[in-house]
Amino acid sequence: MRAAGRCARRTIRAVACLAAACLATVAADAEVRVVASIKPVHSLVAAVMAGAGSPELIITGTTSPHAFSLRPSDARNIQNAQVIFMVGDALETSLAGSIETLGRDARVVRLFEIDGLVRLPLREGVTFEGHDHEGEGDHEVREGESLDMHIWLDPVNARTMVRAIADALSAEDAVNAATYAANADVETGRLDALLDRIDADVRGVRGRPFIVLHDAFHYFENRFGLIAAGAVRVSPDRPPGVRRITALRELVSDLEVVCVLAEPQFESRLANVITEGTSARLGTVDPLGAALDSGADLYFTLLNDMATSFRDCLAER
Repeated sequence: MRAAGRCARRTIRAVACLAAACLATVAADAEVRVVASIKPVHSLVAAVMAGAGSPELIITGTTSPHAFSLRPSDARNIQNAQVIFMVGDALETSLAGSIETLGRDARVVRLFEIDGLVRLPLREGVTFEGHDHEGEGDHEVREGESLDMHIWLDPVNARTMVRAIADALSAEDAVNAATYAANADVETGRLDALLDRIDADVRGVRGRPFIVLHDAFHYFENRFGLIAAGAVRVSPDRPPGVRRITALRELVSDLEVVCVLAEPQFESRLANVITEGTSARLGTVDPLGAALDSGADLYFTLLNDMATSFRDCLAER
């Protein structure tokens, strides 16, 4: 009898352990599978998902979204995803095809296409000829203009994106809809505070001319009243010619450009060529958070660091 009792107890424990394992598996399976393309988008998604899951990040490190090579683990994450967040095919050009084929069963949210965004045109020419900065505000894009994809660099856009992220997650995972909505409320409050903080941080350097290595900062400039005099590269895949470099060196002299800002995604040799022999300082600003740890706080660190880079490079000496 005692042996039979011990056997029964062992059986009960085994069944209990098996049930617990099954419940854990069900809980894990219940977590919505989410993928985000670049660090700033991943950061906003991670904040909205807090307490309900964690998104996977595809493009890490200093790799440009224009020239990213998909790894096997990335392909698996895309293939298994229920929701995929990206800016748009024109930014993540190296990912667009893979998402189209591997992520065909997922809900793909192209944030550039959501309602309520401020959208700005691409600027052309050495000094953005034909683009009027004065009174730009929330620019109304004219028919036929090409659009700048760096929407996340305006925190007002980030607020709109956060709401869209919460809506998309709730549509796929109604069980956690209340969590997503509450997190979105908290995140928009943090973004409001970020707007005020950056506005105060750069107030003293507005109106001082600078040049950027790559014209990626139009949204940040537009929101906070900064004015770029020109860009070394209009797009990342179009290196400048000798004529453009010469014109930019003349621009530095004629406008008494204070600062030339490079990016970690591109070699700084060209920026050095432009500042050589001038009083312009060389700084670094990063639109992607290449060196930052991914996560919910990255977006705020990214924007605060950007404000500091502009302020320090443009400050009087």
